Amino acid sequence: MRILGIDPGTAICGFSILDYEGNHFKLVDFGVITTPAKMDLEKRLLHIYDKTHELITKYEPEHMAVEDLFFNNNAKTALSVGQARGVSLLLSAQKNMILASYTPLQVKQSVVGYGRAEKRQVQEMVKIILKMDKIPKPDDAADAIAVAICHGHSYKINSIYK
Repeated sequence: MRILGIDPGTAICGFSILDYEGNHFKLVDFGVITTPAKMDLEKRLLHIYDKTHELITKYEPEHMAVEDLFFNNNAKTALSVGQARGVSLLLSAQKNMILASYTPLQVKQSVVGYGRAEKRQVQEMVKIILKMDKIPKPDDAADAIAVAICHGHSYKINSIYK
């Protein structure tokens, strides 16, 4: 299965493309989609839409895994991240992709084995799982990879019990 992992954001949106066959992951691509801070929100969302659409067209993933919104204290940030997340959900529906959404706790549990793991622990496990020389950067891209890994593990398990 080919998975597009998304760590949504309006300033920085992390993405990853992973192939998962058997029990093995292969990293195809990863990075971030960035938008300037002074750009109007609707133009930022359009840019994220266009770049994500390009990724889907280029790599043809069947699955999309998106990190759930983690709401802390800043409602304005939460709303804009939620809107960026909505762009991903829209694209998955338009492209008839299998969509899954995971909380940060689920991602950490799946990748590290501990739901309260620190960001650095998740990044180290991503590096180990994918046999990378170094931790993927920036953090948003590493988070998108972790979301895709979580989906690979979770989808396989959930498929068995259906």
